[in-house]
Amino acid sequence: MTINLDRRALFLAGAGTVTTAALMTFEPAAAGTTTTKVFRGHFRGSKVPDWVYLPFHVPAGVRAIEVSYDYTPTPGVITTNVVDIGIFDPSGAGLGNAAGFRGWSGGARKSFRLSRTSATPGYLPGPISKGRWRVALGPYQINGAGTPYEVRVTLHHGKPGPKFRRTPAPRSVPGTGPGWYRGDLHVHTVHSDGSQTQRQAYVAAKAAGLDFLGSSEHNTSSAQLTWGRHVPDDFLVIPGEEVTTRAGHWLAAGLPGRGPRGSWIDWRYRPDDGKLARFTRQVRDLGGLAIAAHPATPVDSIRWDFGYDDMDAIEVWNGPWSGLNAVTNANAVSTWHQLLVAGRFLPAVGNSDSHKAEQQIGVAHTVVRAATLSVDAIIAGYRGGHSWVTASSGIDLDFTATLGAVSGQCGDRVPSGSGDTVAVHLSVAGVTAGDTATLIGPNGVLGTAVATDGTLTLDSAVAGGTAFVRAEVKRGSTMLALTNPIFLTA
Repeated sequence: MTINLDRRALFLAGAGTVTTAALMTFEPAAAGTTTTKVFRGHFRGSKVPDWVYLPFHVPAGVRAIEVSYDYTPTPGVITTNVVDIGIFDPSGAGLGNAAGFRGWSGGARKSFRLSRTSATPGYLPGPISKGRWRVALGPYQINGAGTPYEVRVTLHHGKPGPKFRRTPAPRSVPGTGPGWYRGDLHVHTVHSDGSQTQRQAYVAAKAAGLDFLGSSEHNTSSAQLTWGRHVPDDFLVIPGEEVTTRAGHWLAAGLPGRGPRGSWIDWRYRPDDGKLARFTRQVRDLGGLAIAAHPATPVDSIRWDFGYDDMDAIEVWNGPWSGLNAVTNANAVSTWHQLLVAGRFLPAVGNSDSHKAEQQIGVAHTVVRAATLSVDAIIAGYRGGHSWVTASSGIDLDFTATLGAVSGQCGDRVPSGSGDTVAVHLSVAGVTAGDTATLIGPNGVLGTAVATDGTLTLDSAVAGGTAFVRAEVKRGSTMLALTNPIFLTA
């Protein structure tokens, strides 16, 4: 079957701009046999839709579905002419239809398989129901001559295997109480485009001195179903997803991760569709947090183009503070600070965005004040900005503001007014001689200090009524730590 998408009329089908091929029908066949059919087409030109659906009818008596595909990407600094892939079952492929979602691997895999018993990472095990299934293609950065594609769908006929057994991670660590907990909410494994297994990610997180990590696979909930197999009871995994739209990425962190398919958040919309608020509200209703990810990355579709009205937090620090990351992180901090000055507080978050062992988990991470080491308490700490960000578990700090009997830390409020003087204190351990600390308010620098050994102390008297104070710790131009603000207004 050949589809010339440049000549097809585009239409809206509840999930952004899409086009759909003609239905391909498979006939029943004897158990133990396989049947294969092929879709063919070509993406080219400037009017390629965001999503293309290849529908096929599955008869009764199918044990497994296997899909493989080919296309011709154009390599470069940023690879173009890429085709992402996923699949929806007969429950439907409409926008937000979690019942029909059965998996997504983007451009990370050239084939996948799913059955009642198991599925390729990124895909969801479950019944192979009779009816209309849809392979979903996502043409990405199509330019020039574009790329042909070929999608092969193979049905394995026979009786279904045993039911898949979910093993989600526990939502709390027994015996924990109030404290500061270190974690990285932006970690990828083989369930999306990462190269590490879930067990390897856990081992790396423990080695980095973390207490928790966030499951944030691109556009799929599959990892949420199995984290309990890979982590012990004294380590917390926070279910989530990196929602990878064509106009920026955001983290849906702190999802329930319950049910046979976990918690899935749709990504098939752009700013002009006006759909973002629907899905960030869904995340909040589920008890989670919406975080704009790497918002200053200067690449179309990765750069954050939605604005911040519907976000709960900003990932101001993504990966190591070096090279291009240093520039994009600094730009993200600048945007965050401007929002603070304008009276909009979105807590600052830091994560590694690790995809492989060389991208070390925990560089960066967030240190969160929470009532317990549990999903609900950690997310509450993030939401309130009771946190600070650092590059290493070797860095520790204490940041307080005090007026009379009232004292506060990151995200707290210490009410003050004209005539008051607020004592602000910052102490940092794990630094080296020459490292610097800077106290920052809405109008700029309020104080500085330089380390002479492995510790650093900055004390400053700040005028009452100052909107906020926050701190940064640097080694030269490299950030070592930054805090969320303490608010000083009544």
